[in-house]
Amino acid sequence: MAESLEARLRARRDAGGKALVPYVTGGVPDWITAADHVAAAGADALEIGIPFSDPVMDGPVIQAASESALDAGATPAGILDQAGRLDVGIPMAAMPYYNLVFRFGHERFAAGLVAAGFAAAIVPDLPLEESSDWTAAADDAGVETVLLAAPTADDDRLAAICARARGFVYGVGVLGVTGERQELAASARTIAGRLKAVTDLPVLVGVGISTPEQAASVCETADGVVVGSAVVRTLSEKGPEAAAALVGEFRAALERG
Repeated sequence: MAESLEARLRARRDAGGKALVPYVTGGVPDWITAADHVAAAGADALEIGIPFSDPVMDGPVIQAASESALDAGATPAGILDQAGRLDVGIPMAAMPYYNLVFRFGHERFAAGLVAAGFAAAIVPDLPLEESSDWTAAADDAGVETVLLAAPTADDDRLAAICARARGFVYGVGVLGVTGERQELAASARTIAGRLKAVTDLPVLVGVGISTPEQAASVCETADGVVVGSAVVRTLSEKGPEAAAALVGEFRAALERG
């Protein structure tokens, strides 16, 4: 049984630290090596993207990585099989789009995640109101369903999202698709504060967290960050060791506070 994602993130918070969850696109060249290196560079958990042909939440960097993986023949089943051979020593969360989950079948997909060693799943295009079939199957299998909370949501909706979320609550730092930003959006700290007011779950912010300095800034409020495009771009351009070095810079910035 995989280590609980929520337990790992709570332990980091209880020790006075901030959580770091890098994202790696499954199926791209060297992704297995990258996962090992990134995990060892100071990650608390690892998010593994499962490529999809219509990645509605992803910006150009992760879209390009997904296309590269698909062109190389990556499949959801193949990525789960490869992930099952990883031994990164930290919890892993899969990020599939809902079409993939639906086509597998909720129970089958949840069982596949467990068999591959995943602790959690983030299904970014599955709204709360339509999530009950998946979350029931995930709960039964022991998979924690991380839910996203947008900065446009009202307080009642944020509370409902937090009540259903497992693992952590994913505060969306800025409206729009994933990608690197020159400056940290004010909405990133705002959504973190609003979520912290309504839940004791770990609150992590992602989307638009592009530099170690931005990560440290948002973590003045949030319990941690998810870093995607910056890691994926570095992996694509410079390879696994450079991606790990970047994650190490994020870890150092969070330690400095």
